Amino acid sequence: MNNNDLAEALATGNGITKADARKYVDGVFAAIAEAAVKGEEISLNGFGKFKVKDSPAREGRNPANGETIQIAASKKLTFAPAKAVKDKVNG
Repeated sequence: MNNNDLAEALATGNGITKADARKYVDGVFAAIAEAAVKGEEISLNGFGKFKVKDSPAREGRNPANGETIQIAASKKLTFAPAKAVKDKVNG
């Protein structure tokens, strides 16, 4: 499922135009991204949590030649599904 599919499902289920639904979908994802940039945790009841985690700098290996390389520190956006979602997925 992609953004267009999600917008179509939203439009069909709520009696709105697909264009309006696409604006809402894009707005939700923009708001989530903006909160993540600020380092905030995004908690969506019944769905899950998005959280920014720091990944420290570390040594790695170049798989082509086995040479040791430095991997820079970075931030990662993680997602932890809510129990209801886990239960639904696992049937």
